[in-house]
Amino acid sequence: MHLGMIGLGRMGGNMADRLRAAGHTVVGYDRDPNVSDVASLEELVAALPAPRNVWVMVPAGAPTQSTIDELGGLLEPGDLVIEGGNSHFHDDQRNAEQLATKDIHYVDTGVSGGVWGKTEGYGLMVGASEEDFERVLPIMDALRPEGPRKEGLVHAGRVGAGHFTKMVHNGIEYGLMQAYAEGYELMAAHEDLVTDPGAVLGAWRRGTVVRSWLLDLMVRALDQDPGLDDIQGYVEDSGEGRWTIDAAIDSAVPVPAIAASLFARFSSRQVDSPAMRMVAAMRKQFGGHATKPADGTGPAGS
Repeated sequence: MHLGMIGLGRMGGNMADRLRAAGHTVVGYDRDPNVSDVASLEELVAALPAPRNVWVMVPAGAPTQSTIDELGGLLEPGDLVIEGGNSHFHDDQRNAEQLATKDIHYVDTGVSGGVWGKTEGYGLMVGASEEDFERVLPIMDALRPEGPRKEGLVHAGRVGAGHFTKMVHNGIEYGLMQAYAEGYELMAAHEDLVTDPGAVLGAWRRGTVVRSWLLDLMVRALDQDPGLDDIQGYVEDSGEGRWTIDAAIDSAVPVPAIAASLFARFSSRQVDSPAMRMVAAMRKQFGGHATKPADGTGPAGS
């Protein structure tokens, strides 16, 4: 299958590599000419056979919107756009309506897996019509983890459902990371009793009800920096946590754990703490997010 990939950064570049390894033909475009296969979106569209399939993997917000708008003027009836960033689901619905006036199909896909997805596979949540989901299934099958399809890929519903469920996924992620980090800090505060919190966390990775990939990454972070001395407890939020709470308010659904974890990130920007250093360390492990060094210099992740 032929696919255009727009955005060849940490996620898009790895996804393109995984797709090529699975036998698909990928034409990539990025603003960085050192990694781009073509010099412009016009060249990317021209390089793909019709009906075209184009995956947009650029930062949410204005970069995604401008790319969708430009593609709307370049693609032809029957072509299809997959939007794989962390966009708001309302934006998906608006973009789908806009492209539908030109008979251009639209699929929104929440993608989880971070920098590890290239080798381990990506968790994919797809919002699309049944027809469009079947059309992109070969691409999704190549990107998902090995094993039963239902464990790594879901047709979540109509357009918007992919990013809505990814938003909820990220809200849950906020709460899980916060709970792990608080447990770590509590054990570390009782060093006279718990002599090696890292060893305890390592033991929890097998046989316990709290085992998870996030716990694995937590242990990995401690192995690399046992005292978390090289990282500052400053944690940004990239938007999905706030959107999850907004949706919960609109639906009158209580989400106290997710809300508390978002507020904890706000507090991290005021007072450095071991718990927030751990959250920052885990984000760096699974997503390659930028962090602030312990001396306070450098940019914060998003």
